[in-house]
Amino acid sequence: MLSRRRLLGFAAGSVGTGVFSTVPGLLLLFLLTDVLGVPAGWAAAILVLPKAWDVVLNPIVGSASDREAVRTGRRTRLLTVGAIGVPVCFVLLFAVPIPSGAGAALWVTAAFVAAATAYACFQVPYAALPVEMSPLERQRTRAVAWRMVALTVGILVSGGLAPAIVDALGKDRPAYAVMGLVVAVIVLAAMLTAARSTRWVPSRPGAQSLGLRESFALARGNTLFFLLMSSYVLQALAVATMLAGAAYVATYRLGDYALTSALFVALVGPTALAVPAWNALAGRVRRIHLLITATVVYALGAAAFLPVAGTGSVTGALLLAALLGVCYAALQLFPFALLPDTVLADAGRTGSAQAGAFTGLWTGGETLGFALGPGVYAAVLATGAFRSSTFDAPVTQPDSALAAVLLGFSAVPAVLLLVSLPLLLAYARREQSR
Repeated sequence: MLSRRRLLGFAAGSVGTGVFSTVPGLLLLFLLTDVLGVPAGWAAAILVLPKAWDVVLNPIVGSASDREAVRTGRRTRLLTVGAIGVPVCFVLLFAVPIPSGAGAALWVTAAFVAAATAYACFQVPYAALPVEMSPLERQRTRAVAWRMVALTVGILVSGGLAPAIVDALGKDRPAYAVMGLVVAVIVLAAMLTAARSTRWVPSRPGAQSLGLRESFALARGNTLFFLLMSSYVLQALAVATMLAGAAYVATYRLGDYALTSALFVALVGPTALAVPAWNALAGRVRRIHLLITATVVYALGAAAFLPVAGTGSVTGALLLAALLGVCYAALQLFPFALLPDTVLADAGRTGSAQAGAFTGLWTGGETLGFALGPGVYAAVLATGAFRSSTFDAPVTQPDSALAAVLLGFSAVPAVLLLVSLPLLLAYARREQSR
């Protein structure tokens, strides 16, 4: 039985991961295009390319995590390295000393690469912990539920706080730098707490750790894992695309940048309340069926933003965001609750649960999805001839850019979510046939 103290210590790390996953996706693209004057096409590449290499990096970190577990029986060292490295890099990411142009773009790119590397050191072993915390499915789901609530708190606090700090301090480069420092302190406290509080978790990946090639070969034979991971990457991409568009929709369609925080809080706020409700339903309904239902409703809700935000209705947009928040809870809870099952089910085929190998691939895909989201949104802006500007010299956007702002926020995420449905349905059929 997992005590509340142990669950709380473990879950604290998700406050940090929620912050890191949220703030760059919410504000970094806007910083590049509307403060540093970086063209939207450049911004897309800056946001995608540095983190795309995590698809390779994360499996390597997963293998390293398994090697540490084989040697010490714990995953603490990598967790600690990441817990210290992420906040340091986060400060550098938003404290851009160069006013605009190529120099500013290069600074952000380098800082983002460093931040993604440090994040992998924490997130990969952290995602492996639920597999090893309990042999009981219900206890693992409970641990993931605690983690999702903490993740929601991190997303909610940072997503509401970060834009508010930037808005209050003038929305210029120094405002972003102060915001980065404040948020980094939160990340440091949360991640260090998790690293210290999970030292009790025994890690037993097998007699020996796997190399990168063996990790890919192992995961390739696990169909359930690949179906679940592929659907989750598509859904992460959809959510990240919406997240990147929040500041643009607030500014250019709802008429006030300050509404970025309100829109974000409306989206994420209900999630904290909805996670326990979804968790309770999971005791009576198959989790994969609940995930499929939430995916369909979220896709329909995202599409509904097209007419609602298109008319400039602030109240309608906030209410719709709250509905999506309920569904977002399921999109976060159930993939992570099902992940340990796919890893442990594979142990029957291979003889051991190589959690680091699987979670390395999982977090690589997750990182790619969240990294591509802002890039996809920036690409949509570019096709709409969006005009980048510096803080001191704002520009008027053409109608095509205003249309792109809304399409990238609503129609594109809706399509991505619908594309993930066949994968989830295939997972449900295969799981039932086992």
